[in-house]
Amino acid sequence: MAERKTKSKGFTSEERAAMKERIREEKAARNKVEGEKAVLEKIAVMKGQDRVMGEQLHKIITKTAPALTPRLWYGMPAYAKDDNIVCFYQDSQKFKTRYATLGFSDEANLDEGNMWPAAYALKELTSTDQEKVAALVKKAVS
Repeated sequence: MAERKTKSKGFTSEERAAMKERIREEKAARNKVEGEKAVLEKIAVMKGQDRVMGEQLHKIITKTAPALTPRLWYGMPAYAKDDNIVCFYQDSQKFKTRYATLGFSDEANLDEGNMWPAAYALKELTSTDQEKVAALVKKAVS
């Protein structure tokens, strides 16, 4: 059997940072106050329109569905019901995309026939958009 010529260097610094962040998320998820604090801190470091929309979404979601628990999920603001993520906000800088995303998990009650949207691209949130988000969240937790 041939010897391996390269040794595994283990996890990269980014992978280690992601693992540490995930551990912090799990700890914060156990406590609604800590979860909300972590979400607000994450939103606060977002830039420009991403931060504005994150703040708007947080207000809409917590007002429309107060039973949802804010927490971080893979480094993104998210909202859970019974420890299951229902919806989340991915800012455009997360993966360097041209728009932010409001996403819904399979736990959201948004089913309509055989096909329905599970994520929405966001560039800004008008008052009409905010009403649509509130309706989606309300339906998602129904």
